[in-house]
Amino acid sequence: MPYVLSYGQEQEINRLIIHFWIPLLFSAIIFYSNYFLFIDHFLFTKKMIQFVVLNTIIIISFILLKVVIEDSFFNDLLKRRSNSNSGPPFKMFIYVQMLSYMAPLLFSIVLKTTKQWAKTESERKEAANFKLQSELQHLHYQLQPHFFFNSLNNIYALVDISPEEAKISIHRLSKLMRYMLYETNVELVSLSKEIDFMKKYIDLMKLRVSDKTKVSYTFPSAETDIKLAPLLFISLIENAFKHGVSASQESTIDINLHCDETTVLFTIENNNFPKEINDKSGSGIGLSNIVKRLELLYPHKSSFKTFEKDNSFIAQLEIETN
Repeated sequence: MPYVLSYGQEQEINRLIIHFWIPLLFSAIIFYSNYFLFIDHFLFTKKMIQFVVLNTIIIISFILLKVVIEDSFFNDLLKRRSNSNSGPPFKMFIYVQMLSYMAPLLFSIVLKTTKQWAKTESERKEAANFKLQSELQHLHYQLQPHFFFNSLNNIYALVDISPEEAKISIHRLSKLMRYMLYETNVELVSLSKEIDFMKKYIDLMKLRVSDKTKVSYTFPSAETDIKLAPLLFISLIENAFKHGVSASQESTIDINLHCDETTVLFTIENNNFPKEINDKSGSGIGLSNIVKRLELLYPHKSSFKTFEKDNSFIAQLEIETN
């Protein structure tokens, strides 16, 4: 910049060396020594006093060295300048020199700090993403044994009552587990596959309930391009069959899923027959698992609520998939 700003002035080679190339060399030394060494070793390690002292010594040394060089090699030019009285006062000269060497120092600090911040931010995001994936994987693995445990409990109840239906249930369960083990280890699955999985699970659960329980469901019949995280609805269906079925009273389970191009709304309503305190079937992690997964997968893009109405338990889950 000083060279450009000097356009139109006397371009004597000695003048260019003393006014531009020597300061440029000193500025480059200040910039690169700080950028590659001093900022990392002193500024970023909180050794501020050493950093300031070191740079002060370097800047003062360069100012004095420039004076020595001028006196030793460019004395004729300095004499002409002093005879013309065009040079600035000595104090002003010192101030200008210090400011000119402060510029590359500050520039190196700004660049290095910005680069360090970008690196730290990238590492933070990478660590957060790794933590997110690990937690989602944990929740996914937590859901599989929970599902398997509840299904086995239901099949166990059929063994003495209807061995044939128990065999059919085991065969259906194997198909469901194949889907859970081999097709849900991805970030997104098609809504159509999830619907097919839910239908098979509902049919499996219907084998263990009596004629007093009416189970109905409504799913979109047409294929859809919607993709979403796998196994978000199955815990709600499990919950309905666990708490909404009575061996002595009539009960209903009504399942509905509606979707448009960007939103999926899942609603399930069932009679409310709370478990007895000493009933330890299942692990009780289903609903909490849903809440945690929604917080991680669809922050600010999902709504999940449960409530009781007229002796019925209703769960609604809405997801924006865009």
